[in-house]
Amino acid sequence: MDLLYRTKRSFSLLIGLVLILVALVAVACGEADAPTSAPAPTTVDTAAEQPTQAPSDAGQPTALPAPTSVPVMAEPEVNPGKLTWMVGSFANERMNYCLAAGGGHDYLRQIHAFLIESGVEDGARVLQPGIATDWSVSPDGTKWTLKIREGIKFQDGSDLTTEDVLWSLIWATGEQATEYVTGGGCINQAQIIESHEQTAPDEITISYKGVFLSFEEEFGGAGGSTVGHIYPAGFGQGPDVLHDVEVESAYDRNPIGAGLFQLVNHVASESMEFDRFDDYFYQPAFGLPEDRRAKFQTLDLRLVPEAATRVAALRAGEADIAPVSLGAKDQIEAGGGRLMFGQEGVYFFARLLGCWEESLPCHDIRVRQALNYAVDRASMRDRLYRGEEVMQVKGFHYVSPSTVGYTTELDPFPFDPDKARELLTQAGYQVPGSSEGKVFPKLTINTWPSTATPNMPEAAQFVGEVWRKELGIDTEVRVSEEAAVKKLVRLTEDGYGQVLFRDNETRLDGSDMLNGPYGRNPDRPDRDSRDPDIVALAEQTRSLVDPVARIPALQEFYLKARNESNHLHMGHVNIPWGVGPRVETWEPYPLAFYVNSLHTITLK
Repeated sequence: MDLLYRTKRSFSLLIGLVLILVALVAVACGEADAPTSAPAPTTVDTAAEQPTQAPSDAGQPTALPAPTSVPVMAEPEVNPGKLTWMVGSFANERMNYCLAAGGGHDYLRQIHAFLIESGVEDGARVLQPGIATDWSVSPDGTKWTLKIREGIKFQDGSDLTTEDVLWSLIWATGEQATEYVTGGGCINQAQIIESHEQTAPDEITISYKGVFLSFEEEFGGAGGSTVGHIYPAGFGQGPDVLHDVEVESAYDRNPIGAGLFQLVNHVASESMEFDRFDDYFYQPAFGLPEDRRAKFQTLDLRLVPEAATRVAALRAGEADIAPVSLGAKDQIEAGGGRLMFGQEGVYFFARLLGCWEESLPCHDIRVRQALNYAVDRASMRDRLYRGEEVMQVKGFHYVSPSTVGYTTELDPFPFDPDKARELLTQAGYQVPGSSEGKVFPKLTINTWPSTATPNMPEAAQFVGEVWRKELGIDTEVRVSEEAAVKKLVRLTEDGYGQVLFRDNETRLDGSDMLNGPYGRNPDRPDRDSRDPDIVALAEQTRSLVDPVARIPALQEFYLKARNESNHLHMGHVNIPWGVGPRVETWEPYPLAFYVNSLHTITLK
């Protein structure tokens, strides 16, 4: 992210200097009493050159740009009406990410505000100040220091304080959190964080057990994790209450956050209704460059798992926005609506499980690469997704074109069935047209119907058919519930020798993949590799703090992992949204598979 911000930082600093000169001239001319606009922090740059003062034990964090002024903006016109948005899942309906199995992104991102927010600049998703006005990393990459914004209100009118931030971080990612949290991001952070400390009245320092450079991704609003949500201390009961099941259950019934909407009515497994939070902090009054308060009064989230029902509701005017299938385009347009796309929403892939076991065919890299070369991704794109508007055959793993470290060298293996058969023959297995070698054992592909990626079971079936046709491998596709498939591959070794076909969220910074599939937990059943060379390279890359050296190191690691072919990347999907005629404007965020960018919506 450092390189991404460098140009904008220079421009912001130049504007700041100009404004300072103007202020000095005004004072000299006797105009010191003239009103000025509110200050706004510029974008964060963790690679700035002048150090700021830091706690004595935190290393020396890098400096952040000084605030600049922003123009005073008029209050937005608020439509008194309601926006109805249908979604495919409510997760388990818990009101914080660390307890919400499956994430709960669609509703949690409306209730809660992030330490680090995100937006779009020049068509790309970028990180921006939020509850934290700025943040910095120590030279050794083990400590992150955050400055907390003053004046933010929770939805009950109480002040959001530095103590609330500290409590939220300890509750979600303290060492004890592994005993009760269920969200993967919270568990991962709790395992690698050493301590949380309030190091000044408006400052918090988080110390890691080793180098950790993906803090912005994990605690920011642009990633798939929502670890960075902030709650009232003790979920409203005060900082002395850390973990109390009854308190957490009561909070689920009446959640109070600092986000742009407040939950006012919740019918389990049916609907969540929200009211606009007038005092949401992301507005010029808090020194921020735009007003992100909603331009409509009420948000009605409706749980409708069936895609056909969502399409019918859009046509009938009973819904305004919903995730839909591509085949619904004509129906939606016939009802006066349109199809819109969220760019780079999710990626999907086939993971070969347990290939470190020498008895399995996939232990041989030639087998893994043969399976990779045999997938005709372009045909999948054209047959299942109607071309590049929806599916793009680019990237590797979390790394899509918007991700730090992307290069075209990381794009998926080309379709080359001749090379695939040659490799499989070299590995000692029969291929179509030849009876030499061993018969490849039956290959099981496990998947589930995704609420984010259209046609995921059909894509898995497509891959199975290609392997059968081009390589003569007997394949079986098992479509189960998401929780059952994850339990099979994450908690047991029963899936070894099989294939996991799934989707996941894209990232601004994909380097945290080094911590899971290739990283610190060698016994994780669903990791990509136990190869000591790859694990060592992951650790070496993870330890790099220098932003200039880090990007080529990431590219080197990603390319090696790509070529190992334990992870067969298919591509990424632009999320198709059905949008009804009442929605006049909306600018969906890239890298977002969830309800997003509500401040850009205007209703007719």
